[in-house]
Amino acid sequence: MKIVIANQSHISYAQEICDLVKLSAKARGTGIAERSPSYLKEKMCSGNAVIALDEEQFVGFCYIESWDHQQYVANSGLIVHPDYRYKGIAKDIKKAVFKLSREKYPKAKIFGITTGLAVMKINSSLGYRPVSFSQLTKDERFWDGCQTCKNYDILNRTNRQMCLCTGMVYDPSEEGTYTSKKIKEKTYQRLKTIKQTLFNKKNKTNKS
Repeated sequence: MKIVIANQSHISYAQEICDLVKLSAKARGTGIAERSPSYLKEKMCSGNAVIALDEEQFVGFCYIESWDHQQYVANSGLIVHPDYRYKGIAKDIKKAVFKLSREKYPKAKIFGITTGLAVMKINSSLGYRPVSFSQLTKDERFWDGCQTCKNYDILNRTNRQMCLCTGMVYDPSEEGTYTSKKIKEKTYQRLKTIKQTLFNKKNKTNKS
């Protein structure tokens, strides 16, 4: 298996990637910002993505988005084929796209929002720290991308202050000053339950 910077020769995998993202979100019962095959092809052709392949078999993918005049960068759309999961490949892909982001946008803050504990752990190991949404990009195009997520109404109701996702940021200016802390599963599940309960109560109140 190899992980490489994606290019035009990989555009034939775009539809398969989109289909896997949808199936994965449905299986987990979580929200996700969907992207079209044409959008992923553009990322590949511009060298803003990494792809993992086992000879010709698709294994995994992740792409880069830049916001606020390249002040912020997001590593988005991480997906691993079901046949290759639980082998540490997601972490290898995240490391590769993180390295590419640092090379292409050395001064940018690298951020992400996720509901997944596994992704949070990987991000933490790379130097990300949990932050409030107010510390993320203000670029409307990024937040517009959340409209395809089933939890978008929560984001709207809170005026983008919070959602079921957790915001995380790597700030290059803080390199060497922040010590990542191990994210405990019990703590993560407790916070997730509190968020869900809080939002469900607000939703009932708004409907009554």
